[in-house]
Amino acid sequence: MTSVSKRQPIAVVKVGGDVLQGEIERSGIAANVKDLVDANWRVILLHGGGPQVNELQEKHGLTPNKVAGRRITSEADLLVVKQAICGEVNVSLAQELQHVGVNAFACNGASGKLITATKRPPRVMSGAGDKPIDFGEVGDVTSVNAELLDNLTELGLVPVIATLGVEADSGRIFNINADTTVVQIARALKADLLLLTTAIGAIYHDLSQEDTRIAQVNAEQAKALIDDGVIQGGMIPKVEEALSVLADGVKNIAIVGPQIKGAFLDVATGKGDKGTRISLK
Repeated sequence: MTSVSKRQPIAVVKVGGDVLQGEIERSGIAANVKDLVDANWRVILLHGGGPQVNELQEKHGLTPNKVAGRRITSEADLLVVKQAICGEVNVSLAQELQHVGVNAFACNGASGKLITATKRPPRVMSGAGDKPIDFGEVGDVTSVNAELLDNLTELGLVPVIATLGVEADSGRIFNINADTTVVQIARALKADLLLLTTAIGAIYHDLSQEDTRIAQVNAEQAKALIDDGVIQGGMIPKVEEALSVLADGVKNIAIVGPQIKGAFLDVATGKGDKGTRISLK
């Protein structure tokens, strides 16, 4: 009788641009991903690059323009986004992984139509008045090429994806939101683990007090923490997007700091006490 090999578990990791600014964090991501790969996990990374885009915009004489925490992207801005996240962040992250022996495959959402998108229509944004906002060259994800990602990981590669999307018919490129996109990748792949990395590394009642870390939060608790202002800023969409995918079968989700040794594998195996785990109930 032919034995059936056990399916390798899949981990999807979102890497924020803020995490990639420090050497400790960059090397920590590489070491933590290697831990998962060595433990027979298939891993996919999606990264943004907000701080790097801001810095390059300023060098080009452009002013970053955000409304309700979302970047408005002109055609000139999009060129800078491509340069920063594909030309700088994507290559640098792949280099860190290759340095520790992880066979990273640097790419972006347009590569092989990994992530297709359509232009985001103007919309009214909370906290930005009652007029619809046109975000310019920003897209909403319409599909994820799960088969291609599956095939890449089956070859032993770790896809490192820059957050660009491509319109399926025209080939038009869009800037896309990393927090929203990583959830759609996890959903499409039926991932076993979704990790949202941040420099902070967890949710805290008081950021200045390390012992106020919240080890686990469910949907009801998260809403209360948002209403009370404990969860705020860029952490809000991370938590909301994570909660949205829990009902679709991705049961293991956590916010972690990549600078913490062994953090990814600890969350994957249910051991240790790092970061903030997110659950439905």
